[in-house]
Amino acid sequence: MKRQMSFAEAESAGKKRVTKRQRFLAEMEKVVPWQRLLSAIGPHYPRGERGRPPIC
Repeated sequence: MKRQMSFAEAESAGKKRVTKRQRFLAEMEKVVPWQRLLSAIGPHYPRGERGRPPIC
């Protein structure tokens, strides 16, 4: 089953121009060393072992 297209997707479906946001995010993907960043943050990030379980 195909999901319904959002207004933002419908608006940008016909456009071929790359937005500033898309350019910024693409540049950040190239520049930021994600594995080093995640390994530095990992020990300080909560594991989610304690607390109330999420309602699904």
